[in-house]
Amino acid sequence: MAITATDIHFRMSTTAGAAGNSTAPGAAGTSLGKYITNADITDAALNNLFPDTTGDENAASQVDYQALFIYNAHATLAWQSPVAWLSAETAGGTSLALGWDTTASSAVGNASAQAVTIANKNTAPAGASFTAPTTKGTAATTPGNIAATNVKCLWIRRTAANTVALDSDGGTVRVEGDTAA
Repeated sequence: MAITATDIHFRMSTTAGAAGNSTAPGAAGTSLGKYITNADITDAALNNLFPDTTGDENAASQVDYQALFIYNAHATLAWQSPVAWLSAETAGGTSLALGWDTTASSAVGNASAQAVTIANKNTAPAGASFTAPTTKGTAATTPGNIAATNVKCLWIRRTAANTVALDSDGGTVRVEGDTAA
């Protein structure tokens, strides 16, 4: 059976624990790499990955980074050539960009680090190259596949632009890939 949307999961990261998929996610703004957490993020929920931008952060055009793990939960099939892009972004607010982590995809419960770790939300992840693709044709591509029951980290960069305050500022990340069956 082919990979379906129910096989692809989005999860925050944690720097705690001794392996992936063993620790609950923390609060928004704490997804700093290393391991995948054991619960999916809430789709379309306000502040599900980033906390609110404060007035001071906005005035300083602060840049924040958060890790988003993509988990292929299919039991046997690799998710081939996955790509990611920004399918929606709130106009006039912060801007978003995407960059794949340089760590190879790994089993969901791997004890080795599954992504680089950053010191705080303002530290850029080493090796990630960021772009702001808005279509599948210009999407950020990861080299290789995400094997069955494996994970890969996608970093999201948010840049404040010293704009007026907006309710529900944010964006939507879309991912697609192929399957052999």
